[in-house]
Amino acid sequence: MNVGIIIGHAAQGMRDSFANAAAQGFHHCQLVSWHPELWTDESAEEIKALSAEFGVEITAFWCGWEGPKRWNFTEGPETLGIVPVAYRAARVKNLLDGAAYARKIGVKDVVTHMGFIPENMSDPNYPGVLAAVKVIAQELKKNEQNLLFETGQETPVVLLRLFEEINTGNLFINLDPANLMMYGKANPVDALDVFGDYVRGVHAKDGLYPTNGRELGHEVKVGEGKANFPALLKGLKEHGFDGSLTIEREIHGEQQLIDIRETQTYLQGLIDQL
Repeated sequence: MNVGIIIGHAAQGMRDSFANAAAQGFHHCQLVSWHPELWTDESAEEIKALSAEFGVEITAFWCGWEGPKRWNFTEGPETLGIVPVAYRAARVKNLLDGAAYARKIGVKDVVTHMGFIPENMSDPNYPGVLAAVKVIAQELKKNEQNLLFETGQETPVVLLRLFEEINTGNLFINLDPANLMMYGKANPVDALDVFGDYVRGVHAKDGLYPTNGRELGHEVKVGEGKANFPALLKGLKEHGFDGSLTIEREIHGEQQLIDIRETQTYLQGLIDQL
């Protein structure tokens, strides 16, 4: 395993982003992009050149989508991912376009949030979600790419069931242990018993369970939440995971930088003990 970092995709400042990552000792990153207008040939050439120049490998392309997004329990089901019918067609196109961009920068793994996938297979919305995911998965498979579901809005069993039903062989997990808890969906260590063999990426993020029925639990610095990273890394190793633990700290300012540096040291220490 190795420790990576998130790099946000922006119209300007990408050289500084890669240079800063390298200066901090990171050699792996996930490129996160919520801006389809940036998915151009010119941008792809720039990103490839910067990745090579600074020795920072892009392990996955985190593909955002257009339209509203509300990270809570009240508006989230109607706004997030491809689950809401009103946004599904546009977001399927976003994900296919994002996968095409990922190919241009030489990245096989495409990550996204799919939304609050129905737990009840009899839900009238379930077949449409299933069909949309299958379209994306089949297109990516043609190009030897993988579609990774970032954990959060779905229980582990829902994801496992979806993978089994679609059965294209290129559906995997980007495990965000904080999200599983912040959405109240699972304990991340126990979740490995359900989908551990499907984990291809990990967000090193920690969090707490919800304390009311409308808002997510709080994100906290790695090691200060409920994720139990020593046990999580041991479980990941048992399931054969040997990829990046990509640090994600969703605050801003100097404290974010401090927390990232401390998390980098903490995680490397855990890796060295495996």
